[in-house]
Amino acid sequence: MKVLVVGSGGREHAIVWKLSQSERVGKIYCAPGNPGIGQHAECVPLATDDIEGLKSYALQEGIDLTIVGPELPLTLGLVDTFKGAGLRAFGPSRMAAEIEGSKSFSKVLMEKYGIPTARYRTFTDPEAAKAYAETEKLPLVVKANGLAAGKGVIICNTLEDVKGAIDMIMKERAFGEAGRKILIEEFLTGQEASFIAITDGSAVLPLSPSQDHKQVYDGDEGPNTGGMGAYSPVPLITSELQGAIMSDIMLLTVKALKREGRPYKGVLYAGLMITEDGPKVLEFNCRFGDPEAQPILMRMKSDLLDIMLASIDGTLSDTSVEWDPGSAVCVVMTSEGYPGSYRKGQVISGLDAVSRLDGVFVFHAGTALKGGAFVTAGGRVLCVSGLGADIREAIERTYKAVEMITWDGVHYRHDIGAKAVR
Repeated sequence: MKVLVVGSGGREHAIVWKLSQSERVGKIYCAPGNPGIGQHAECVPLATDDIEGLKSYALQEGIDLTIVGPELPLTLGLVDTFKGAGLRAFGPSRMAAEIEGSKSFSKVLMEKYGIPTARYRTFTDPEAAKAYAETEKLPLVVKANGLAAGKGVIICNTLEDVKGAIDMIMKERAFGEAGRKILIEEFLTGQEASFIAITDGSAVLPLSPSQDHKQVYDGDEGPNTGGMGAYSPVPLITSELQGAIMSDIMLLTVKALKREGRPYKGVLYAGLMITEDGPKVLEFNCRFGDPEAQPILMRMKSDLLDIMLASIDGTLSDTSVEWDPGSAVCVVMTSEGYPGSYRKGQVISGLDAVSRLDGVFVFHAGTALKGGAFVTAGGRVLCVSGLGADIREAIERTYKAVEMITWDGVHYRHDIGAKAVR
């Protein structure tokens, strides 16, 4: 089969890497890809939001299956466009992808169908939002309604913080059009977890739970990022708790979307807070998490292609997933200054040495080639991922590799997976 993967980050590198192990895959293309992805696939210079260009390319090359990595092309209707052209694509339709594209739509859906989540209000007027905040118990969470690359969520401990966040999102437009509308939510306490499943619109196949680390600094300090690391599985998610998440959240959400005339196929990702009252949804995403995809796919022993095709064909109820019994950890290495401004073009050293280590793989997120050398080209640069018999071994193996890689201004967290050890 000829497969096209849309995207250019660590998640897409992990998907391409996993697909390259399938006996059914003959050739992989990636648009636009990155130099690391180029080791497994032919990179195509097409932007992820160039829906017509991607469709034309898929028709021209006789692509058998297109897999969409990031959320933007899904919310723009890539799957609908491809389907209309007789092409097979894995992922939700534009209407179904609104569950990530609009946080307010997601909240209304959860409220209507009794899916557990935080109390909230939506606002299009910043002054009305501030007035509401004055009546609520702190801390509060302020969210941009639209897509903000995982950074549009601000936890506010004081009223001044809340008002500053409202102004930053709605007046200064820190996240562009995503901030035309905001949500103010109650602050939930507990531990966060990422619960990712694949669905065909009826059956829901859970993947191994994972835990992301959003804040930029150790101890969950500092601003939110797109993700600084993840591990899988999560000891916090017992089989009993997983059953509750499946029945009360995942299956209920898929049924709700079907009832709303938005049948959902593809990856459904629930960002959860495990509270004293049980799991509650912080947000839904319509694609694999990044960096959660990396440890999940490292542990997956089944053929990813088979699972994706079953999702498209509606045969997921006959499908199961086999997992490596150990643990996997992913540590994201970033450019100094991320998630704010950062330098590009710093030469990366140590990748050759790490490539000789067993049980470790480096997924590229923001790299470029310059004079035959890999250089930094983004905020999140590399996703170093390691497998171990247990979480301690996976952490040790991953950080051994991380410490072998360097560039001027490299930054990473030192505590990825520590919660699992505790």
